[in-house]
Amino acid sequence: MSELDVSPTSFDPRAITRPDDKLLTYYVLMSVLTLVAFPITFTVFYIRFKTLRYRIDDEGVSMSVGLLFKKEVLLTYRRIQDIHVERNLIHRWLGLAKVSLQTASGASGAEMTLEGILDPEALRDFLYTKMRGARGETEHAVAADDAQALKPADEALQLLHEIRDAMTVQHGQAS
Repeated sequence: MSELDVSPTSFDPRAITRPDDKLLTYYVLMSVLTLVAFPITFTVFYIRFKTLRYRIDDEGVSMSVGLLFKKEVLLTYRRIQDIHVERNLIHRWLGLAKVSLQTASGASGAEMTLEGILDPEALRDFLYTKMRGARGETEHAVAADDAQALKPADEALQLLHEIRDAMTVQHGQAS
């Protein structure tokens, strides 16, 4: 196993309850870029950073943020359709990422964005595994469905298969 591989026991998604402290550094840098609006922008970002909470459990992923206007989002694993990992130049420099969770809703953007994540690939893999499990998509279930699809469901169809096989054998003997 290489140094970059993450063993399943070393990553615990339930331990992600807040963004990493490096996110505050990111917010400071983004606020500095606003120049004159720095005090206002930084205040908004600081409140966001201090109130941002995550919970990943057996039911799904939840996020809450806000002081005056609190926003709470709960996504069950069954509703999650796609997961995107986003990193801009500053994110990569700080070792951070955003993990966006999309649903089948009519919205064009992500339903939930987890900011300040240090190990986004492990989180993405965990969420994909939970999504498949929530939908009942296991290898055993898929194999059983394929086997059932191969069995003729109708006696007439079974008879046609036997005739085809008999003709194939006769054609092979005539050659």
